[in-house]
Amino acid sequence: MKFSIIIPTLNEEKTIASCLLPLQALRSNCEIIIVDATDSQPLIDYPHARLADQIISSEKGRALQMNIGASHASGDILIFLHADTTLPEHALQLIEQHLGNTQWGRFDIQLSGNHVMLKVIAWMMNRRSRLTGIATGDQVIFVRREAFSAVGQYPEIALMEDIALSKALQKISPPICLNAKVTSSGRRWERYGIYRTILLMWSLRLRYFFGADPKTLAALYYRGQFWKP
Repeated sequence: MKFSIIIPTLNEEKTIASCLLPLQALRSNCEIIIVDATDSQPLIDYPHARLADQIISSEKGRALQMNIGASHASGDILIFLHADTTLPEHALQLIEQHLGNTQWGRFDIQLSGNHVMLKVIAWMMNRRSRLTGIATGDQVIFVRREAFSAVGQYPEIALMEDIALSKALQKISPPICLNAKVTSSGRRWERYGIYRTILLMWSLRLRYFFGADPKTLAALYYRGQFWKP
């Protein structure tokens, strides 16, 4: 079983090395593909370009970038990894051991940072995901190539693409929820405020459920605002 790790990036030149370095031990059975939408000096021009197998330039849009990465991937299993997230030890072995007949899955998550509520938020995310079968991108979604193609890849919307993909994949099989934890940055929560961000995320999800335009929701999300993007 061969794996492809696909990493969408946007202005991550200062932090991408910390994402790529822990992945180097996996490269004997895994390719690393970066799809970069940086609007200044592209990542391919930096020394750490050698830490990836492919660096592909793209227009902005996380769903678009991940689909482009998938189209260039050769692995049996596609792993979609955010640039501010690190995999747990033995991540590939865990996927191979537990995936079985299931077509897709995700890891549990822990958030880096000092605020005690970040642990509570991570616990809630993991619990909610188990109850609903919906995975977030921060939990590192992995999927068999055939299943990803069968559902038409990520819908190329500005936000909530992970929710839309999860719902589509649920029609094929339930997800496997691995207890091993990825570590994702809590920087957004700390930047905009823990409780404010909790309310914002629930607000955006509710509005998406009722049919709000993902472009409008994305503008609110990236500015940390509830109204008037």
